[in-house]
Amino acid sequence: MSVLVNIAIVVASIIGMEIFAWAIHKYVMHGPGWGWHESHHTETHGIFEKNDLYAVVFSFIAAGCFIFGSMGHSWLWYVGLGLTLYGILYAIVHDGLVHRRLPFPRKARGRYMKRLVQAHRLHHAAHTKDGCVSFGFIWAEDVRKLKTDLKANMAVRGQNLQIEQAD
Repeated sequence: MSVLVNIAIVVASIIGMEIFAWAIHKYVMHGPGWGWHESHHTETHGIFEKNDLYAVVFSFIAAGCFIFGSMGHSWLWYVGLGLTLYGILYAIVHDGLVHRRLPFPRKARGRYMKRLVQAHRLHHAAHTKDGCVSFGFIWAEDVRKLKTDLKANMAVRGQNLQIEQAD
């Protein structure tokens, strides 16, 4: 395959993974998979939290793509590379920049990064599996819209909401 096709597969896999991760986050992690994900919405001690098991599951999918890609389905190898790069982006941005679980050298700078951090803080403003907004990991909607949606969600649940500002 040509280099451009391989790059396109990797980029499409990263974009596809963000869409897939958004849906899994909203409908599985904040649904029947809350047992693992709840640890991410509460204070945890130590390096790992139960929510990290999702990364382990996704790593097996990427590993499978590498294995089958090496057995004659080369396009799957590039899908595996895209999934792995997405996982690295997730770790750097989500775990490093947003949650400070990894040593990250500085605070968010630039409009995109600040919007991403603020959107994720809005996601964590609701402390239960219901009522949350912003389910993406490397893409975030407009913060004003998210605040409006979150306030409406909290009003439906009869909860008062204090929204922190981003760094």
